[in-house]
Amino acid sequence: MSELTNLQPAEVFYYFDQICSIPHGSGNTKAISDYCVNFAKEHGLRYIQDASENVIIFKDGTPGYEASAPVIIQGHLDMVCEKEKGCTLDMETEGIQPYVDGDMVRAHGTTLGGDDGIAVAYALAVLASDSIAHPPIEAVLTTGEETGLLGASALDVSELKGRLMLNIDNELEGNFLIGCAGGIRIDCSTPVHHMVDMAVRYQVTISGLSGGHSGMEIVKWGANSNILAGRLLYALDNQTEFWISDIKGGLKDNAIPIETNLTLYVTKADCEAFEETIRTVEAELQHEYAVTDPDLNISFKREAEEISRMLDTKSTGIITFLLMNYPNGVQRMSRNIPGLVETSLNLGILYLTDNKLHCSFSIRSSVSSAKEALIDKLVFLTEFTGGTCSFSGDYPAWEYKEDSPLRDLVTAVYKDMYQKDAQVEAIHAGVECGIFSEKMPGLDCVSYGPDLFDIHTSRERMSISSVKRVWEFTLEVLKRLK
Repeated sequence: MSELTNLQPAEVFYYFDQICSIPHGSGNTKAISDYCVNFAKEHGLRYIQDASENVIIFKDGTPGYEASAPVIIQGHLDMVCEKEKGCTLDMETEGIQPYVDGDMVRAHGTTLGGDDGIAVAYALAVLASDSIAHPPIEAVLTTGEETGLLGASALDVSELKGRLMLNIDNELEGNFLIGCAGGIRIDCSTPVHHMVDMAVRYQVTISGLSGGHSGMEIVKWGANSNILAGRLLYALDNQTEFWISDIKGGLKDNAIPIETNLTLYVTKADCEAFEETIRTVEAELQHEYAVTDPDLNISFKREAEEISRMLDTKSTGIITFLLMNYPNGVQRMSRNIPGLVETSLNLGILYLTDNKLHCSFSIRSSVSSAKEALIDKLVFLTEFTGGTCSFSGDYPAWEYKEDSPLRDLVTAVYKDMYQKDAQVEAIHAGVECGIFSEKMPGLDCVSYGPDLFDIHTSRERMSISSVKRVWEFTLEVLKRLK
């Protein structure tokens, strides 16, 4: 029996448990998409499933609500798949394993997928109910959100009649989002060349970082293991002659990388200086990031002296140059909204193939010209070293609306239910409301959700009591939209 069986609201946690049992990482959403289609069939509901595996499910309004304006309940089907070191779960083929820890639901060794499985669970629970009062419902469940809002970008919205959208993709109860940054993914590839020589092989690992979502948590100013690799390489370059054989860090462009692994070669005569430099850099970085990344460490293992294939001196230097000069993190704070990041980027993926260095960035900005300027900087640096860049997942900012009846309604409901004011704000992370607002003129949308913590990491957890309160809040909103 699942540990979620006895949780309340039972109908919501039933569907969340079902979702957890189905692998649904970004790019692996066919099974979860088909599950939603089968749900619609079983409940006699009209549905659309498109080539991108997006699903729309339609349900008529309940008695007394038949003529009400349709309401869109929207969330995404895909999740970020991250694991603890040593976790053997295959997230491509196996469902995650949720468990209860006090007021929290967690997953054994992996991300939980509360972002955004809880939205899907809420939507299915509403659609399945015979007792909830609501207007006509259009449940829009998208794919590829975590890799650039790809499903929302591809979705044909012509069948959607609703112009009121409840986007349930926020991680702070009582916080209502009414605007967000636009973004883009950039993949930079730079050619490298090899040589063969005799040297001592070292395995070096930068690890123990806090990581997190590159939109919501970039403002914490934490360390990025790929960028720290550049710091280390530059320090080594000043003390020894060395060569790179391999480098790899990060799994998702929108997740701040927590570990980077390097295979380096150094002459036998320089081993002592090489190891001492690593210890020095580790101590410096531990001091700098003591608050944000208290478990940061750099480990190394000396292996064989051998004749081996490695990058030549010029290519090693180019990689060091790029990782030292590629911008990363917060670039500028908003001049209009205190505490809001305006422009940032994250070097989320770094790896070496036989003939190229690959770097993948997630760029975000609420100012289009600042976003373009940051793109230009990456392109210039990459092309200057002989590389090329490609672009994907470009999505617009969601601009604040002065007149929003839906915002007025949800904040009034929150005040009535909890006797306190809701927090209304724009955020730096991208949400699908921007895509839908651009495609659907006149759309009025608000994004909210229950308390989720450390999303996109294996420490992710979701508050059970918050899920219940947000469910009750959602039902009240639907009731008042008569």
